[in-house]
Amino acid sequence: MLFGILILLILLSAFFSGSETALMTLNRYRLRHRARDGHRGALRAEKLLQRPDRLIGLILLGNNFVNILASSLATIIAIRLGGEGAIAIGAFLLTLVILVFAEVAPKTLAALRPERLAFPASLVYTPLLKLLYPLVWVVNGIANALLRLLGVTPDDAEGNVLSKEELRTVVMEAGAMIPKKHQKMLLSILDLEKVEVEDIMVPRNEIDGIDLQEPLDEITRELHNSQYTRLPVFDDGIDNIVGLIHVRQAMHALSRGELDKQTIRAICDPPYFIPEGTPLNTQLLNFQRKKRRTGLVVDEYGDVLGLVTMADLLEEIVGEFTTDPSDSVQDAQPQEDGSYLVSGSANVKDLVRTLHWELPTDGPRTLNGLIIEYLEAIPEPGTSLLLGGYPIEILQTQGNAVRMVRIAPQARRTPQSG
Repeated sequence: MLFGILILLILLSAFFSGSETALMTLNRYRLRHRARDGHRGALRAEKLLQRPDRLIGLILLGNNFVNILASSLATIIAIRLGGEGAIAIGAFLLTLVILVFAEVAPKTLAALRPERLAFPASLVYTPLLKLLYPLVWVVNGIANALLRLLGVTPDDAEGNVLSKEELRTVVMEAGAMIPKKHQKMLLSILDLEKVEVEDIMVPRNEIDGIDLQEPLDEITRELHNSQYTRLPVFDDGIDNIVGLIHVRQAMHALSRGELDKQTIRAICDPPYFIPEGTPLNTQLLNFQRKKRRTGLVVDEYGDVLGLVTMADLLEEIVGEFTTDPSDSVQDAQPQEDGSYLVSGSANVKDLVRTLHWELPTDGPRTLNGLIIEYLEAIPEPGTSLLLGGYPIEILQTQGNAVRMVRIAPQARRTPQSG
């Protein structure tokens, strides 16, 4: 009978040890998700974990009680079987049994399969906590008083909120649970605040728009040939913005024979200006709040720097909307020998993202700016340089800018340190 009681106590010790590890190693986000789905075990476990000090007090109270009782019982059995000389042997054997069968094995199982043990255990702990609450309250009161002497209170426990870098680690280590493409999207969302509107805007010298100083025939031709749904309208210079016109509305007015410069002004939406330096995560919220899709980036003096659309911003999250890398960056044309003819106005980050080139992205936004910054001069055609390990040949310059270069990515050399 004593051996039977001892085995029962060891099993109870294994239950307390395993369930403690299981409850404390539960994935809190998965637990919260299952609780919201109405899983009863998850609901009980979540309620218990709202006050982990009480739960730990209850588990340790039960675990220590059964372990001490088992030790006392083992001593009695040892004395009856071998006298006082067998007490040490009994203590050693009991320690070994408890260590293997009541500690290591159940805790290892609980760490590997926490939900399998935690949810059934919560069915036991919920009424047990109510039954032993006065005793648990006394134990926790004494323990919390000691902790307060060290400047620690249960309310100081940090929540389960993940930092941005921790969330990045979760996404990257999700493995097959999240497809690679979706992982890149999630990581891009986390990186939005690191990118500013100037990094993705269309520079002012490349903005297609309607100048009201032009003849009406020329304006009509631009509306017919436009590949965009919205165009900026300005009056004698892009810094004098009138508004943004929806091409479809303009074409409707044209079909009714009502399109003139006054009508264009009337159907324009007010311009929406974006201060330079605005992070993309902030601008995404601004677009949603103001119900706008296009904005003009301006500097501190109010001069227009470029144009940003919602599509440009979304491309930072989902990637280019085209699938062919040579189409994704229209300024980079592949050649038969494996080199690329690249426009000097090409965006460096676009080249890095779509062609996977390892060019510096923490400096100038365009390839022209990157080359000029590196050389500290306006290069002549025929000049060759090694930028980021890529051989670059200047093919054409115009005024104070590089217009066309040849890049041979297959001949890239690893940049040497020092």
